[in-house]
Amino acid sequence: MSAFAAAESRPAPDAIAVELVAAHKTYPNGTQALLPMDLAVREGEFLTLLGPSGCGKSTLLHLMAGLQAPSGGAVRLWGRRVAEIEASGHRLSFVFQDATLMPWARVDANVRLPLDLAGVARPEADARVRAALQGVGLARFAGHRPRELSGGMQMRVSIARGLVTEPTLLLMDEPFGALDEITRQRLDGDLAELWRARRLTVVFVTHSIFEAVALSTRVVVMAARPGRVVEQHVIDEPYPRGPDFRVSTRFAEHARVLQDALLRASAGEDDDGGGAPA
Repeated sequence: MSAFAAAESRPAPDAIAVELVAAHKTYPNGTQALLPMDLAVREGEFLTLLGPSGCGKSTLLHLMAGLQAPSGGAVRLWGRRVAEIEASGHRLSFVFQDATLMPWARVDANVRLPLDLAGVARPEADARVRAALQGVGLARFAGHRPRELSGGMQMRVSIARGLVTEPTLLLMDEPFGALDEITRQRLDGDLAELWRARRLTVVFVTHSIFEAVALSTRVVVMAARPGRVVEQHVIDEPYPRGPDFRVSTRFAEHARVLQDALLRASAGEDDDGGGAPA
């Protein structure tokens, strides 16, 4: 992936981008997807939600995006309701687990879709599409159809579509889970480069301990039935985190801490819904 254009200014280190206050979710059938939780994501963080299937990671991400409403409590983005995010001068984008591309449309049309829906003038939209595709290393594939691309390239198109709106908050629901390990590691590195260059705030969902260690500034460990935060772990390691870091003793120690946290969560040893940093 080619270099990304850096943002003009660095966010205030203590500014809160995402805040949940006693937010919880119960579905109409009575399933309690999430217990009430308090969680704050600072501007510029790469925060990963880690946990087993059914622990509410995706539900939590959907609450942050406004795709679902909480049953109670509050979700705020930069101190405002999710629907008011643009009034705060910020924007969010959501990247799903599947690329969800229109198979009949060219790559550039797929990337341009959110701009078309927003009524952005075509010359400006085309310029932003070219920049987004250049940023993910796919400029020369603008005229291709999704079926002509590999799985990893399709996910890059999906990320470009997320970037074309120039977001400050990027929500990603296990976007690389279906890819082979080599492609996944490559895209992890590309994403970390993107996050650093664009000064984004990222909330990322994964089942992979190794992916969480490679990418995150902080990992939130969740447990299921009902979904809740049980532990948090800060990964205070320098970037870039290349292949040498993945085989280092520091990497192994972070992975061990997260593995132990997941085992405790699965065993139900942490059932108070807390979230004290590890």
